Amino acid sequence: MAFSKQHRPHTLHGLLFVSLFAMTATFISEFDFFKHLGISPLIIGIILGILYANTLRKHLPSEWSAGIVFCTKTLLRVAIVFYGFRITFQNIAQVGISGIFTSITVVISTFFIGYFVGTRILKLDTDTTILTTIGSSICGAAAILATEPVLKSEPHKSAVAVVTVVVFGTFAMFLYPFLYKMGYINLNATGMGVYIGGTIHEVAHVVAAGNTLGNEVSNNAVIVKMLRVMMIAPFLILLGLWLLVKNKKITRKTQVSIPYFAVAFIGVAGFNSLELLSSSLLSSINALDTFALTMAMSALGMETSFAKFKKVGMKPIYLATLLFIWLVFGGFYITQFAMTL
Repeated sequence: MAFSKQHRPHTLHGLLFVSLFAMTATFISEFDFFKHLGISPLIIGIILGILYANTLRKHLPSEWSAGIVFCTKTLLRVAIVFYGFRITFQNIAQVGISGIFTSITVVISTFFIGYFVGTRILKLDTDTTILTTIGSSICGAAAILATEPVLKSEPHKSAVAVVTVVVFGTFAMFLYPFLYKMGYINLNATGMGVYIGGTIHEVAHVVAAGNTLGNEVSNNAVIVKMLRVMMIAPFLILLGLWLLVKNKKITRKTQVSIPYFAVAFIGVAGFNSLELLSSSLLSSINALDTFALTMAMSALGMETSFAKFKKVGMKPIYLATLLFIWLVFGGFYITQFAMTL
């Protein structure tokens, strides 16, 4: 056991070591350059972790590895649960049927397109396909982190998926405002907010793109994005059931493995909807949660070597490119139709 009397000191050393990476990532993310690009500490954390894994990791005491694994498993689940404090059910009412329709349609269509193309056409393995697809369809790195324990996939596959989120989310963050200002996107401010929130990858990317176009666009974009975030929980539950059926492992004795952290995520969002906590306390909780997620991402990077990247190849990039094109064009027409509802 990681926290048994014998192993506890080593595990704590590993946790402290990962936290130093998370603190560094948080500090770097405050630079104006990274703020302008909308690069969150989560992304910086995994990059630092990957750099370390491919240079100095061999010098890490093997006993400390338990602390790193704890961050990629247990701490990750706890952080996803507390992510629910960023959401309230009132958000759903604020964006109305157009925001709800766009969020659900984009998530479902993107996932099925990605899964079909990834597994049938590109012949990618199921785990890499799902992680890459979910990063595009729901909410970037956070969704990838939440999905990994359900799939029980290898860390490097999550890292590859996160790379696609960074590349295409950052590109979209600049592309959308440019196209809107040039008059190529025929949507009003509300519609543009729904479009941004419904199709851009990371929450930070959505905030950055929305702020460029004013408060009305920004507010609607963030709310619709958080609706997509809320879909993590039902998605993970359905994914767990689907994997059982797909693998033909259901028998009378089968115990359905429900990701309880996903259920807890919904519970926390429901509690947050009661608005019992002060804004300052919520701000503190969210800051701590972001730090925990950054620790999880840093630890994930520490478990990833470039040799593992080579095994995957360019196919995840091809898949992410196709999904990005779908989000830009398909997402636009979905939003345009939703605004007529």
